[in-house]
Amino acid sequence: MGPTISVADKPHHLQLPSEEEEEVLRKRNEVLERELGKSLEREERMKRELQRTWERLRVAEEAEERLCSQLGELEAEAVDHARAYRARVLSLMDQLTAAQKLLQNASVSLPIPQ
Repeated sequence: MGPTISVADKPHHLQLPSEEEEEVLRKRNEVLERELGKSLEREERMKRELQRTWERLRVAEEAEERLCSQLGELEAEAVDHARAYRARVLSLMDQLTAAQKLLQNASVSLPIPQ
């Protein structure tokens, strides 16, 4: 015949804790609940801060896009001004050359600056 198990014997891990152990567990539970509350509060603050940071990033990216667009427009305008300036300089050079030819043809000599 095999070993017998008595129903009256409870395994150690199934015994109810003593009042002292209950009090220790209750206090530990209170501490853990407070820590959890603080942790959840920190998490909420961090979520709000992250949301504000994302919003600032979005605003900064939009501003960057506007600035890039404005810079592109200014660069195009600067190129147009440079082309117009170059065309004006070439036109003045052509006029000067024509005036010099007219003077040479009229046998008038220009003084050479020294």
